Amino acid sequence: MNSFRTETDLLGDLQIPENAYYGVQTQRAINNFKISNHKLYQYPIFIKSLAVVKLAAVETNFELGLINETLKDAISQACLDILKDQYFEQFPIDMIQGGAGTSVNMNANEVIANIALEKLGHQKGDYQYCSPNDHVNLSQSTNDAYPSALKLALFQSSKQVTNALEKLFFALDRKAKEFENVIKMGRTQLQDAVPMTLGQEFEAFAFTLKKEIPYLQDQAFQFLEVNMGATAIGTGLNAPKGYAQLCAEKLATLLNEPVKLAENLVEATSDTSSFVGYASALKKLAVKLSKICNDLRLLTSGPRTGLYEINLPPKQPGSSIMPGKVNPVIPEVVNQVCFKIIGNELTVSLAAEAGQLQLNVMEPIIALTLFDSIEILTNAIDTLRVECIEGITANTDHLRNEVQNSIGIVTALNPIIGYKNSTKIAKQALQENRSVYDLIIEQNILTKEQLDTYLDPKNMLSSH
Repeated sequence: MNSFRTETDLLGDLQIPENAYYGVQTQRAINNFKISNHKLYQYPIFIKSLAVVKLAAVETNFELGLINETLKDAISQACLDILKDQYFEQFPIDMIQGGAGTSVNMNANEVIANIALEKLGHQKGDYQYCSPNDHVNLSQSTNDAYPSALKLALFQSSKQVTNALEKLFFALDRKAKEFENVIKMGRTQLQDAVPMTLGQEFEAFAFTLKKEIPYLQDQAFQFLEVNMGATAIGTGLNAPKGYAQLCAEKLATLLNEPVKLAENLVEATSDTSSFVGYASALKKLAVKLSKICNDLRLLTSGPRTGLYEINLPPKQPGSSIMPGKVNPVIPEVVNQVCFKIIGNELTVSLAAEAGQLQLNVMEPIIALTLFDSIEILTNAIDTLRVECIEGITANTDHLRNEVQNSIGIVTALNPIIGYKNSTKIAKQALQENRSVYDLIIEQNILTKEQLDTYLDPKNMLSSH
């Protein structure tokens, strides 16, 4: 049989599992918020950021003479234990909750307090010796501790996306070099345009993603501005003079990152624009990734009745009824992830817009949404690179034949054979369903050697 202890808050008594390190307010959150399958313990980076915030807070309180050394040491060690990947299972609350993150903050306060109590030789729940509110939460409010921890967790998590994106860029860049002499037709509005190389096409994919790396980093950097010391609404009530700046400095030291205190704490406590900016950056990246995946699906279409310019690595049978069919499943799954990222950006925007007066109570859904976006987008980028990009091959002969048979090469040859000859050849090729390449040789406009020289990618394409 399970044994329980009784804890009390302003609503009355509540039974808590005896061996639980969380307390009464966490238990109320467990009872109240049965919303999703996303629990706080599934986000260890957020739990660790909460521990870092509490560690910086207790060190600051000790330095300012607000807490004795014995309590400071016990609370600090409890935070360090969490940072060593312990006690994650003690954070069982739903990520979607009311209360502007109060349940998350109190979950951390209670777990840290009860770990500290054991280190001091007391029983869990003996809060007169170490209190979740009076000691662990000293000089803080949910309204500064929660968003500060969330921002620091998102800053760390964002590195996953940029690292994955950097690897994808290098994979695409390698393909660009591999295909640098593979000539093909470019297209505008899905119609034949002018010749290019497959290498140029992949180089454009690589370059457009490379541009997103510093953009994402710049947006993530905004998360390093915290409002610790703001307490409830930014006025700093119940936090001593000097606490805010010193706590920010402690966080910077603990994380070895340039954490800084917000310039206006009232503004910072209600403002969620850094979340909006970062969600927008993820959406911008998702739009680009989805466009690239659309292009890959077009380029591999066929094999007999489509473009059939490239081959994607075959990953699974493509049909339960059509033998031999293989689908571009990796670009397809990445497209779907990108749609989710685009939708998530709207969720963050709506939650940010819903802020009222001195606080935005919708930060829990912002937290879940951004963690979700970071995780699935990172996984999608890695999957696209490993399962698709690195194994792409080119149908070189088919591509060259398409160039030679395309009306579009007339545009490339126009400066060489003149507009009149170009118009004549283009018209005849369309009327007779003939190859521009063959007609130019047949009519002695250029020799085969000359034409091949002009159509060599090194000579034909722009050098800049």
